[in-house]
Amino acid sequence: MEIKPIKNERDYEQALRRLESLWKSPEGSAERDELDVLATLIEAYEREHYPMDMPDPVEAIKFRLEQEGKDSRALIGVIGQRTRVYEVLRGKRSLSLNMIRELHEKFGIPANVLIQPGRSRGRPVGRRSSRRLRSRTLKKSA
Repeated sequence: MEIKPIKNERDYEQALRRLESLWKSPEGSAERDELDVLATLIEAYEREHYPMDMPDPVEAIKFRLEQEGKDSRALIGVIGQRTRVYEVLRGKRSLSLNMIRELHEKFGIPANVLIQPGRSRGRPVGRRSSRRLRSRTLKKSA
């Protein structure tokens, strides 16, 4: 077993080829140990050189529903009533902390995926523009 650090793309390709050749090694063998070490090195190299973006929270919810063979109706009672579910899935309403907790508990969606801000799909429901809010405040004080 000759293990060395993965420093560049050439080393990475060699490590992948070696990993593939060791794939069906029997448990407890020296080859299996080499496979485990190579997999760890490859994972570290990929994490540094090929970072992955976190999925959009709404896309993660839809994906989990699809995995479980469910549709948006499965979210009713978990994140709110039908209109609330529709607003969240359309990106019109952000997930609240309670919604994130419920989705994590009931569907096993990682909380760190749900906590991040979603990709903007429109103006959030229930929020007034600062200009309209200022004009109402000025009218009340006059």
